[in-house]
Amino acid sequence: MKKIIALVIALALCLTVFTVFADEAKVIKVGIVNNPPSESGYREANVKNFEEVFSAENGYETKTAYSLKNDEQLNAARQFITDGVDYLLISAAETTGWEAVLKDAQEQGIGVFLFDRMIDCDPSLYLAAVVSDMAQEGETAVNWLLAQNLEKYEVIHIQGAMGSDAQLGRTGALDAQFESGKMTKVIQQTATWDEAEAKKIVESVINAKTPFNVIYAENDGMAKGAVAALDDAGITHGVDGDVIVMGFDCNKWALRELLAGKWNYDGQCSPFQAAVIDQMIKKVEAGEAIEGLNEKNQIISVEKGFDARELTEDDIATYGLGE
Repeated sequence: MKKIIALVIALALCLTVFTVFADEAKVIKVGIVNNPPSESGYREANVKNFEEVFSAENGYETKTAYSLKNDEQLNAARQFITDGVDYLLISAAETTGWEAVLKDAQEQGIGVFLFDRMIDCDPSLYLAAVVSDMAQEGETAVNWLLAQNLEKYEVIHIQGAMGSDAQLGRTGALDAQFESGKMTKVIQQTATWDEAEAKKIVESVINAKTPFNVIYAENDGMAKGAVAALDDAGITHGVDGDVIVMGFDCNKWALRELLAGKWNYDGQCSPFQAAVIDQMIKKVEAGEAIEGLNEKNQIISVEKGFDARELTEDDIATYGLGE
């Protein structure tokens, strides 16, 4: 009997030790560098997605840093490297200035994943990038605008944070039209994703009595601000209105503006990259290769643009962000 009790105790001790080591082994340290949720509805959904996936319940010890300033993001990334995280997850405020930090991470054996936005660097410096094709988003939007066959295109162009991947991509296609002469640049100015700043930009054009018939805003919040300026001035907009209104991100509230005919176009930009990166990390931890990457180590989110005349309630339920 004593031998049986001793055996049971020994097995229990072994099981306890195994459980402790198993629990320790599954905790993965992650540092997330992102833009703040206050930036936009898109970013709010993006931050929430990463908080839900990279949680203690899912086996992660996660540190986060939020800033719209590239230098602050760089400092946060350096601190995470010093803290000894296993992985760095980065949505960069700007595309430049990151190479030294990524090299340092690589030298320290820290795996880097980019999400939402690309960085100008050699693809060997990160394991994978789960991103939108921002240039394609711009091309899709501009091609839709060209298909409207307007007699003239007099465009108010409201840009996002300058130097960000989203701004560069969404600006590029429109710049090509300005350069070709097919469209006229009434004003091109950054509102840094801010609704109130976008309203001021449109008000300045209205007050100057400069003619325009298109507002191309690089996110939904800025489009909302632009529309507020139009409403204050009594200028019609949207389907059958005097001004075409275009936004990006596909927040549900913005898509409802399309459905009501108050806006004309909204370009999709998926904020949900966390689950994909989580699966990649698990593969790396298991010693397996990450599959499905292109030559730039990217996985590109499949996205589309929505026309107010074709949008449905089902589209809003399926593709809309937030509530």
